[in-house]
Amino acid sequence: MEWNPETLSFLSQCFLHTLSPAPEPRRRAEASLSGAADNPNYGLAVLRLVAEPSVDEQIRQAAAVNFKNHLRARWAPALADEPNSPALSLIADSEKEQIKALIVPLMLSSTPKIQSQLSEALALIGKHDFPKLWPALLPELVSNLQKASQASDYTCINGILGTANSIFKKFRYQYKTNDLLLDLKYCLDNFAAPLLEIFLKTAAMIDSAAGAPAPTVRPLFESQKLCCRIFYSLNFQELPEFFEDHMKEWMTEFRKYLTTNYQVLESSGADGLALVDELRAAVCENINLYMEKNEEEFQGYLNEFALAVWSLLGNVTQSSSRDQLAIVAIKFLTTVSMSVHHTLFAGEGVIPQICQSIVIPNVRLREEDEELFEMNYIEFIRRDMEGSDLDTRRRIACELLKGIATNYKQQVTDIVSSQIQHLLTSFAANPVANWKDKDCAIYLVVSLSTKRAGGTSTDLVDVQSFFASVIVPELKSQDVNGFPMLKAGALKFFTMFRNQIPKDIAVQLFQDLVRFLLAESNTVHSYAGSCIEKLLLVKEVGGIARYTGKDIAPFFRELMTNLFNAFKFPESEENQYIMKCIMRVLGVAEISPEDAGTCVNGLTSILMEICKNPKNPIFNHYLFESVAILVKRACEKDPSLISAFEERLLPCLQFILANDVTEFFPYAFQLLAQLVELNSPPLPPIYMQIFEILLLPDSWKRASNVPALVRLLQAFLQKAPHELNQEGRLSKVLGIFNTLISSPNSAEQGFYVLNTVIESLEYGVIAPYICHIWAALFGQLQNRRAVKFVKSFVIIMSLFAVKHGSTNLVDTMNAVQPNIFPMIVKQFLIPNLKLITGAIEIKLTAVASTRVICESPALLDVTNVELWGKMLDSVVTLLSRPEQDRAEEEPEMPDITENVGYTATFVRLYNAGKKEEDPLKDIKDPREFLVASLARLSSLSPGRYPQIISQYLDPANQAALLQLCNTYNRPIV
Repeated sequence: MEWNPETLSFLSQCFLHTLSPAPEPRRRAEASLSGAADNPNYGLAVLRLVAEPSVDEQIRQAAAVNFKNHLRARWAPALADEPNSPALSLIADSEKEQIKALIVPLMLSSTPKIQSQLSEALALIGKHDFPKLWPALLPELVSNLQKASQASDYTCINGILGTANSIFKKFRYQYKTNDLLLDLKYCLDNFAAPLLEIFLKTAAMIDSAAGAPAPTVRPLFESQKLCCRIFYSLNFQELPEFFEDHMKEWMTEFRKYLTTNYQVLESSGADGLALVDELRAAVCENINLYMEKNEEEFQGYLNEFALAVWSLLGNVTQSSSRDQLAIVAIKFLTTVSMSVHHTLFAGEGVIPQICQSIVIPNVRLREEDEELFEMNYIEFIRRDMEGSDLDTRRRIACELLKGIATNYKQQVTDIVSSQIQHLLTSFAANPVANWKDKDCAIYLVVSLSTKRAGGTSTDLVDVQSFFASVIVPELKSQDVNGFPMLKAGALKFFTMFRNQIPKDIAVQLFQDLVRFLLAESNTVHSYAGSCIEKLLLVKEVGGIARYTGKDIAPFFRELMTNLFNAFKFPESEENQYIMKCIMRVLGVAEISPEDAGTCVNGLTSILMEICKNPKNPIFNHYLFESVAILVKRACEKDPSLISAFEERLLPCLQFILANDVTEFFPYAFQLLAQLVELNSPPLPPIYMQIFEILLLPDSWKRASNVPALVRLLQAFLQKAPHELNQEGRLSKVLGIFNTLISSPNSAEQGFYVLNTVIESLEYGVIAPYICHIWAALFGQLQNRRAVKFVKSFVIIMSLFAVKHGSTNLVDTMNAVQPNIFPMIVKQFLIPNLKLITGAIEIKLTAVASTRVICESPALLDVTNVELWGKMLDSVVTLLSRPEQDRAEEEPEMPDITENVGYTATFVRLYNAGKKEEDPLKDIKDPREFLVASLARLSSLSPGRYPQIISQYLDPANQAALLQLCNTYNRPIV
């Protein structure tokens, strides 16, 4: 695309129309730009348009956004290569060089809105090219920084610092490698000194501008904040020498920002205070980093910073706008409390003062917490119950107490216990007015508890008496809607300490939990569902479930009715906590045919509704798990229910497939597999229609469907073996197998298909195809020696040998290529047998290998004595050594290109899983089978085998084999 007046006019018009409120001209303009983007030099032309002062500012701003997105999609293959997106042409190297030459000066001379877009675009380029492919960038930034500094042009200074902050961020999150450290050294050598220079210059300007108006000092504070963020990035990996040498200059200014009030800016409105707080928060993050990583070098400054942060916290109000500053400041004190300098907290009255002035004020409920509870229950639960509240004042205040308790446990316990009693006394004096005191007490107990193997524990209170006196009254309250935050706190306590609450007490409260499922508060009925679900998971010593179907039988119907009714509350239509509870209850309850019918009706109604617009993947997963466990438990117990279940489920599954609800395809195929397995042959016609669709190559094109399709195909192979041999179906199945094993990502699934074919079909049926199967596998073995693939091949060989005889195994392999069998044994079977894991797999491969060495003429031939001996050595290793001693599996390198970007993924339904079948049920002990077979073989040629064993078996294996012979009284003669 040439830069000329026509290009300028064309692009200007397009970007103007992209701003149109009318959809038609907007779509046309977007389509024109999308087509033009494939032309060489398109990005350069758009950048030149951004630089054109005669063009309207809004058009240039739209062009800057387009330029940034164009770079994101086309600068580098790693950024452009997303699955299921059309292949985009990348920007040519010559165009890249011109863009890199233009972008820095243009960004620095642009208006703020355009500058921010170009700064992001520059960071995108830097992420891929800096520093190796863009060595001119840092010198250019430093040169411009020095010029802007001389002119005190803070618009330009902050543009440069913002860009540097973006490109240096990689030092915070990338893994420490030599390459990364070389890049860091290059950045330090070029930027550390100019950074300190501008930081000190700006600090002096702030000091001298004490009475200046807010608009004058705002850019100065913005600059210092960016300097602090860059400081964090450059110091993150390790303490650089330059920063160690100049620590005093940095720390002097850092301390000043924590201890000085900047009245002009702080009183200029919320934005002014927020900017000062952001600078202070950045300082706190820097000193916390030094406390965590450079404690020894930082210790000279520690006392004054601890005092500064403590004083600062005393002045930080409870306003949510100041949360970030409060959190990072408390985090710094927490780090100090767990360090060797914890004695700062040992002074008389220090811990009580921290509790009074920092912890309790930050743990108490604020209006913002109440709003979140009412307006966004999912986020409230995510923070409160699921532990993502580490960046909230409530949680970080408790983390500070935990930190101090690592060295002063008794003091903290005594003070907090006393505080809890004080809060409860206050509540008792006026429950309506002081309910937040009780909430605070419950929160302290829960948040300061310790999770151990046997459940949650605390030293602050006696759990059972606290439960009885503080929690049970809330749970027994007949008004499920009164004081909902207190109810939620009580339910959370019950959930957290469920292991410590005796069964006889908990069972009496089950029906109260069932009542709370109808509370109007989304959080309360979610917590009630979660509490029931977690109680049903509690195990006694020995792993036996504490609560069984009998315990919930008296109120099972009411429980299920209330669970389904909870979905009728606004915002709870797809409540994942309620659906998870349904899944757990159906896994435990004793379900009558009548109840099963009610439950399947309820679940399929929800399923049909969410098929129209799937939104919540977690809810969806628990819904399908609930269906799967209901099918599994009800139909296996009472096969007469199968047809009624099919009547409800099949229309849902057909709707998913017919309406291309792709997110649900893997689930639908797994449920279909379940239904196929429940039927007795011959399968009803509707299933055979699905079987025909399953055999079409198009069904297998979407990778996320493959595991579920394989699961369904396995079910058909087991239930319809006779139909499989008709109308060319078997050759289609083997075509699918061939396709699957030819890709590293699906080879394992291909082996599952072949396993089922070998296991389900008579030898006469597969005989015409078996040579083609071996040829396909041998071809793959030539190209791929991945451990996983070879292990799967060993298992397939073994399964074939035990199902169809070792003679057929040897003959069919040799039919592909004369005398290939001994080579396969030598190269693949012997070295990899020891890597086999899993009880059924070990038994299968050991028995198959035993049969091969004891029954196969090929290996009993005198020319193959060494092969026979080494094969026996591998079998003994497999059977005599623990898995961890022999199966050192190498981690396989994933094929990165096949996993870039987001794709719909396969999620296995635990309750629709395939039962593992043991193909050798008649053989109980593979060790006994081995020595019995060897004893029988050796009796035919006395004296021959002991000699081979002593020659080719490892001494440890000789001893192990002798011990096995003695154990089972089967000598080898």
